[in-house]
Amino acid sequence: MKIDYEQLSELYDKTCRTKNVQYSYGTAGFRTLAKNLDTVMFTTGILAILRSLKLQGQYVGVMITASHNPYQDNGVKIVEPDGSMLLATWEPYAMQLANTASFASNFEEFRAELTRLIEHEKIGLDTSIVPHIVVGRDSRESSPYLLRCLTSTMVSVFHAQVLDLGCVTTPQLHYITDLSNKREREGGSAEVATEQDYYSFFIGAFNELFSTYEIEKRLSVPRLFIDAANGIGGPQLKKLLTSKDWVVPPDQIEVINDKSDVPELLNFECGADYVKTNQRLPKGLSPSSHDSLYCSFDGDADRVVFYYVDSESQFHLLDGDKISTLFAKFLSKQLELAHLENSLRIGVVQTAYANGSSTNYIENTLRCPVSCTKTGVKHLHHEAATQYDIGIYFEANGHGTIIFSEKFHQVIKSELSRARGDMLALKTLDCFSKLINQTVGDALSDMLAVLATLAIMKMAPMDWDKEYTDLPNKLVKCIVPDRSIFQTIDQERKLQNPVGLQAKIDLVIAKYPMGRSFVRASGTEDAVRIYAECQDSSQLDQFCNEIVELVKASA
Repeated sequence: MKIDYEQLSELYDKTCRTKNVQYSYGTAGFRTLAKNLDTVMFTTGILAILRSLKLQGQYVGVMITASHNPYQDNGVKIVEPDGSMLLATWEPYAMQLANTASFASNFEEFRAELTRLIEHEKIGLDTSIVPHIVVGRDSRESSPYLLRCLTSTMVSVFHAQVLDLGCVTTPQLHYITDLSNKREREGGSAEVATEQDYYSFFIGAFNELFSTYEIEKRLSVPRLFIDAANGIGGPQLKKLLTSKDWVVPPDQIEVINDKSDVPELLNFECGADYVKTNQRLPKGLSPSSHDSLYCSFDGDADRVVFYYVDSESQFHLLDGDKISTLFAKFLSKQLELAHLENSLRIGVVQTAYANGSSTNYIENTLRCPVSCTKTGVKHLHHEAATQYDIGIYFEANGHGTIIFSEKFHQVIKSELSRARGDMLALKTLDCFSKLINQTVGDALSDMLAVLATLAIMKMAPMDWDKEYTDLPNKLVKCIVPDRSIFQTIDQERKLQNPVGLQAKIDLVIAKYPMGRSFVRASGTEDAVRIYAECQDSSQLDQFCNEIVELVKASA
């Protein structure tokens, strides 16, 4: 394949209108005001093509979304063939291409950067390899235009095969990218993966788990209200709930904030980030009863948090830490019943932001190992996948999943075939591993898993909440002239620089019973994040303020 640089130059001039904007690619990909994304969409489309060519034409996913951000924003990220996030070593390439296009005075400068990348990665253009791309977008008003910028060169210049999923959730894009490649590996199936495959798989797993327990006869799910953040999760969720195969009675689940066709309502006073940050019910939701369970998705449905209102009308949040502990309790019990607790290693992965009470509960009550990683899903996902046979991770914001190892599947299959141990526990573990979207955090899949877990364990929302009590905690932002001077060690729990600051912080921490605090630089702005928790809520503000003053004095 030869690149038609004349045509590429024409599309470059036509598409890359935004200039002199510095772009940064992180865990969430590129994300900023939608009006500034035409240039970066153009270059991201090209990078996705190069990634597919590097991987011998495998499907590479590209998702247009800004998740929980306001409706004026948008973003884009690349997904690996197995549904994971873009390989970390390729993130600098994404920035180099985007910033070259943004600051270059002419096309030839961009062409030179593109050529360097192709040569550095030894990407052969003189082969017959056809790049394959899967694209999806959320419900934002800007997404259709940005999609055209993204795909402008894919077919005309690079002769790619593009599977356009239209409006889907981010986890659906990840899942379908992975499934598309699995089908190619397993015999080159001509059947193209679709979102219907997603619904069929997860509804099937849920129904299989239900039928294993005959839940429709013996158990029941709690009444559930779902806040869809007025994002893409609303219409996609309704496709699941109206499926002829869905076994839960329609009146058991109600969807609110599902106006995805009204752009300015996206994430406005609703959604997972709003509920988690403000510790209150989203707009449009009135408490039903203290037995009801509520949950909120974010704008692209890769996060979910749960909550309930008690008999005294008090709000109680069940965030990512609570989800991790629920799954750890349930799956540890199933391993024990199946007599596999010594054969398969289960563990929970957290970041420094996890509430100290959750860590204590997992380690000392559940007797389950806990690992701590740097902030960022890619770190959590890697740790869960490499250290455990059942690796559970959820950030406090509600983004997370469970990774089941190849050893797990082999052991369960072997035990089932020999009809050894507790067959119900073995079947439960087998079904549950199918119910979880292991490619990425998925609000829909995680919601189904929580419903099934509560039903099987016969737990009401307040029973779940009472497993442990969060320590009072606070997260604040402190603006600093240069965030780069704040350098951390010990998975971001301790400061290495500025020299001497950590010792001062430790002295403050020691004054407060069950006190814990850490400081880390923001990844997106000249600020540091300061987290603090302690036993006494009346002391929390003073505790946090003391740490803030130390940071300001060192900045």
